[in-house]
Amino acid sequence: MHEIRNKESLAPGIHLFEVVAPEIARHRQAGQFVILRVHEEGERIPITIAGADAVAGTITLIVQEAGMTTRILCAKRAGDHLPDVCGPLGEPTHIEDFGHCVCLAGGVGVAEIYPVVLALRQAGNEVSAIIGARSHDMVILEKEMRHAVHQLHITTDDGSYGLHGLVTNPLQAMLARGEIIDRVFCIGPVPMMRAVAELTRPFKIPTLVSLNPIMVDGTGMCGGCRVTIGDQIKFACVDGPDFDAHQVDFEELVRRQQMYRSEEKAALQQWQEKSCHPAALVN
Repeated sequence: MHEIRNKESLAPGIHLFEVVAPEIARHRQAGQFVILRVHEEGERIPITIAGADAVAGTITLIVQEAGMTTRILCAKRAGDHLPDVCGPLGEPTHIEDFGHCVCLAGGVGVAEIYPVVLALRQAGNEVSAIIGARSHDMVILEKEMRHAVHQLHITTDDGSYGLHGLVTNPLQAMLARGEIIDRVFCIGPVPMMRAVAELTRPFKIPTLVSLNPIMVDGTGMCGGCRVTIGDQIKFACVDGPDFDAHQVDFEELVRRQQMYRSEEKAALQQWQEKSCHPAALVN
């Protein structure tokens, strides 16, 4: 059992958890994730490790309420426990002194790009970041990102904060000005990552995206998280989650992510109709 040591609300429907997991805290690296269950009969869900404190023996997870399982998780409080937290999983993000790196993230993807930003800075890179959200109240980790990067751009879909528009707009402006960009890292919704890949492709800028397809065991055994990279089949849980954005088959990725959309919707609706309090599922 893993205790939830602390819980904070970062934005509507987005919560930060500090979870006791000493071994994971000692060994995790930027880009890795855990797979957890919220109760004994629950499904396994992957969540990127947003941070860790090896001394305290805790890891930081930032979760957005989406389907049934994430809503059950986000209803938990400090002092509650998770039966299973497995990790660190996946290949760490490759970090070295590339030069000028631009890191883009949308929505809760900001929590996933943050440890990458820290690692890039520690390696000596100049780091620019572009983060986006639907509106001002949905922007997360702004203070932390400002302290971590040399330059930060914030965009909102509705224009309520920062620049009005998509995260791709500042990147496009940087490219149009002829700024030297040595590497791009991108985490967020698939359409955003695909758009970033198409922006950097003509400039031949190495671009990495972090993929989060359907995942079950996290060890490569189930094959559920397979993705096509160039002419090869890869498994995001063991070969990734980072891949060359210019080689990703995004059309296939979208199709596979939508495979169980109706089942997920039905499960959430059934759970809501029963008005089942999450705590009741773990007793």
